[in-house]
Formats: sequence, C-alpha cells, structure tokens
Amino acid sequence: MDGGNEQRFAIKFCFKAGLSATETLVLVQEIYGNEALNRSNVFRWYSRFRDGKQLENDERGGLPKSTRTEVNIAAATNFVKNDRRIVSRMIAESLNIPKTSSSDSERGFEKEKIVFTFYSTPLDT
Repeated sequence: MDGGNEQRFAIKFCFKAGLSATETLVLVQEIYGNEALNRSNVFRWYSRFRDGKQLENDERGGLPKSTRTEVNIAAATNFVKNDRRIVSRMIAESLNIPKTSSSDSERGFEKEKIVFTFYSTPLDT
C-alpha cells in the first residue's frame, strides 16, 4: 500500500472517530511529516467520506484510456499496407477509435514512407 492510500485510511479512521477535518489535518501532518497530504487533499477526502463515498476510485465511463494497443496498431498497419490511400476517418471507423488516434498513427506512417523513400533512392556512384 502506498503512502497516499495509507493516509486516506487514516483520514477515514479520523472521520469515523468523530474528529473534525482540521484535527485530522493536524494528526496527518504530525504522523506523516513531509510526506503528508496537503490541506486541500485532506479536506477533499474528508468531504468525500462525509458524502458517503468509498476509498476506491470511482469507475469512469467513456473511451478507454488508450486506444493505442498492439491489436489496433497491427490493424491500422495492415489497412495502410493494403491501401496506401486510406484516410484516417476510415481507419477510425473500422477500428472504433477516435479520429485523432488514427490520424496520429497516419502521421507515423507518413514518416515511415518518407524514410523508406529516402533509403530506396538509388545511390549515385
């Protein structure tokens, strides 16, 4: 368990023991010293406990944190190899990822194309 989680458990204990947020802050600072959470974080956690929230992080909906996975990279590479004129919108739609992610990949392919063109030109001897 890292120091942040340990301090949150201590804050929850103080909350259940009936201490005020200010008293909790003083105790956390005495116990953890320089590693203590700052005032705003102690008060934020105290407020969360008062509102009935738990220690676990809230589940967040929406897109996954990263769409840049090995599977998506391989699929995008395959699309580009099969059709060099494919646009990022088509890649994004087929992989069900945001257009910005596919255009980032497309820029990477352009760099590869430029490097390939540079090295594939015949050398003058």
